[in-house]
Amino acid sequence: MELKIKGNRTLTGEIKISGSKNSALALIPIALLSDGVVTIDNVPEVSDIFVLKEILEYLGAKVSFDNNVMVIDNANLVNKEIPEELSHKMRASYYFMPVLLSRFNKVEMFFPGGCSIGARPIDQTLKALTALGGVVDEKDNHYAITTEGLVGGHVYLDMPSVGATVNTIIAAVKAKGTTILENAAKEPEIVNVATFLNSMGAKITGAGTSEIRIRGVKKLNGCYTEVIPDRIEAGTYVIAAAMVGENLKISNIIPEHIEALLLKMQEMGIDFELNDNSVLITAPKHKLKPVKIKTLGYPGFATDLQQPVTPLLTRCSGVSKLEETIYENRFNNVPYLNEMGANIEIKGRELKISGPTEFKGKTVEATDLRAGASLLIAALAADGNTTIKNVNHILRGYDNLVEKLRAVGADIELV
Repeated sequence: MELKIKGNRTLTGEIKISGSKNSALALIPIALLSDGVVTIDNVPEVSDIFVLKEILEYLGAKVSFDNNVMVIDNANLVNKEIPEELSHKMRASYYFMPVLLSRFNKVEMFFPGGCSIGARPIDQTLKALTALGGVVDEKDNHYAITTEGLVGGHVYLDMPSVGATVNTIIAAVKAKGTTILENAAKEPEIVNVATFLNSMGAKITGAGTSEIRIRGVKKLNGCYTEVIPDRIEAGTYVIAAAMVGENLKISNIIPEHIEALLLKMQEMGIDFELNDNSVLITAPKHKLKPVKIKTLGYPGFATDLQQPVTPLLTRCSGVSKLEETIYENRFNNVPYLNEMGANIEIKGRELKISGPTEFKGKTVEATDLRAGASLLIAALAADGNTTIKNVNHILRGYDNLVEKLRAVGADIELV
């Protein structure tokens, strides 16, 4: 599939942010730990979610998904090896590792997939599972993990990985005794996970800080929970508004979740009106100041917004610098942005962005999810027509993308 965009259209109106893809991708596998029926509201209708639904049904769960509400009944859950064609479709498939290990004392699956944005090892997850009593047998990207019963322990992550933090919590929640997790990730998605599990009967404290304590319980009940708004989707549309918006309102946001981005926009000289759950932006006509951005774990500048913010930095007068500290292969969007008219140099893990420059429509390719979002933002601001190929990557992370943009005035078509 391709996206065709006629650029340089002013966007006005309101874009309502959907539920967080990254939160939902963790909450859905976690539902299998419950001894009852789980209802998850505000689930985004993106392709990754349908892959998870496919895995759940493969494992015997009964799943309904309608109007952003997913209901999961795992009464007939079975433990089967998750085949490579399913696990390789997405990174989040590895959340099934600790879930099935906790429920059945054994799990078999292949190395998880996802976007090609650099090395994405699962060594910290394996380290945590081992610390809690798992025995890992790895061969040719195939993992067989067994345990005689998970037992609470002390886990120190070498880096505050979101995935490893979630997986440690999952493994510890029904383990015998107490687990102390240090150097944990602090992202809002971690808090969403802990709140969900606690509503099922778990005993988790400290989520959102670097030290999380999990006291194991024997049983988790069914419950209702809601996915938090997607901070990366929010940031992406906020950036688009700063490029081509006129009184464009981005609603259903949690402002502190995108505070690092908003502070950098203020530093550039971009004005906006911030409310309790929305932000109103008009693209500035004046010159913007160059800035320096460095990606960090939350509450720092999100790596998932590094590629989307790059087109905005081309509007700054002077040289902006953008350092990527999380993934080493997250500049695949840059050659295409340069083809469209940007002046960006790659120096190791840093971009040097000279501006101001203007974008012209071209035929480009989405190499990964956030690279695709970056090209989409550039296309919305470009003179002329842009075709973005391989848009399946973009559709993995943005709910009702075309409909939302059309509703505010974009000329965009999915072919």
